[in-house]
Amino acid sequence: MVSLIITTYNYAHYLERAIRSGLEQSLDNDRYEIIVVNDASTDHTNKVLENYADEVRVFHLEQNLGLSGARNFGIQKAKGQFVVFLDADDYIHRDLLYVQKLYLEENNSIDAVSSNYWLVDERGAHLRHVYAEEEPIACGIMFRKDFLFQIGLYDESFRAREEEDLRIRWLSKYNIYNLILPLYRYRMHGKNLTKDDEAMSTYQQMLLSKHSK
Repeated sequence: MVSLIITTYNYAHYLERAIRSGLEQSLDNDRYEIIVVNDASTDHTNKVLENYADEVRVFHLEQNLGLSGARNFGIQKAKGQFVVFLDADDYIHRDLLYVQKLYLEENNSIDAVSSNYWLVDERGAHLRHVYAEEEPIACGIMFRKDFLFQIGLYDESFRAREEEDLRIRWLSKYNIYNLILPLYRYRMHGKNLTKDDEAMSTYQQMLLSKHSK
């Protein structure tokens, strides 16, 4: 089984599209689950999630844990052998779960599989096909769940660049194979965390400090 984990904090405007892309997967329904971790949102996220209570597993956190903490919570609740993360403002191609699951099942020496992605605008128009090996992102990667536990999950002290820290630790023990199919949709908008220069700079220094020892 695959667990698709969606974490969200005040992204009600985009969340429904992310969930729909999960529900519309070509993989048989009994072969995957969708987990949504609402990281103490203060917008109308609760109202959106009410519509999907019968189709996805929803968890409402009482305190905001940040992206790392919310993802760790989702991993710990996941029933799947494989896990994939989907940010609430993004969405995925209908074959992502099928293709990546098949690849891992047929290649026991591969520990995780990523795919290329499209940068899309607010309306979903394709802007650029990105090679994930050259410009990696945290989401759209199918991991063997047990191995995530082996490396200690996400470091919850990182409120940004958490995926870079995880990747460094993952690649010290395991591998990631990238498929050149663009199966993930990374949405560009004014609230992308990566546009917070101060936070990105702060956690860049923290990342360097942690891994230069």
